[in-house]
Amino acid sequence: MMVIDGVDGSGKGVQSRRLLQALIDAGETAILTREPGGSAAAEEIRQLLVKGEPEKWDAMTELLLMYAARRSHLRDTIWPALAAGTWVVSDRYADSSRAFQGIAGELGLGTVEQVHRLVAGEFEPALVLILDIPESIALARARRRGDDEDRFEKKGNEYQARVRAAFLHIAESDPTRYRVINADQDIDSVNRDIIGAVNECFSLQLEAVGRT
Repeated sequence: MMVIDGVDGSGKGVQSRRLLQALIDAGETAILTREPGGSAAAEEIRQLLVKGEPEKWDAMTELLLMYAARRSHLRDTIWPALAAGTWVVSDRYADSSRAFQGIAGELGLGTVEQVHRLVAGEFEPALVLILDIPESIALARARRRGDDEDRFEKKGNEYQARVRAAFLHIAESDPTRYRVINADQDIDSVNRDIIGAVNECFSLQLEAVGRT
């Protein structure tokens, strides 16, 4: 399983789709999924999390909702796909909970890890690609989308700055699993950096792909 993660507006959606296409073009069997969401039940929980006013949930409630969705995502989508020998590319996974609720939300990483072990056990993705970009640029991009899934964006620049710093802190903890990708460049350059990191990690020969 590979994860593309980072602050809102960092380009995760575009790059996740491109990575999926690169795998398919190479003859691999792969699926693309996302968090919160990725299964029927988890998509219902997603609506509670990403819409509405920032203060409607505190960090602990967010964490519990996230992990309820994650459990469904693992049980119904991720684990069956991996068991069938399918590559899984996920737009976000548990490091978002560590960054958003654990560090930026000030619950502490220890609290997040306790819940994580109960829900996911020892399961972790093989590779996590952190898209790093100045939070002001990312937030402006996210706001230009103009949809109503903007609850976290409404928390503002200071919160997003804490999230960005949190992702970088997490990435430093395990250089074998994490790769930080400079997302403050054009889409094709970001894609080439991601494909290079994936090829290096898994000894693949994927090629960068055009706009998807």
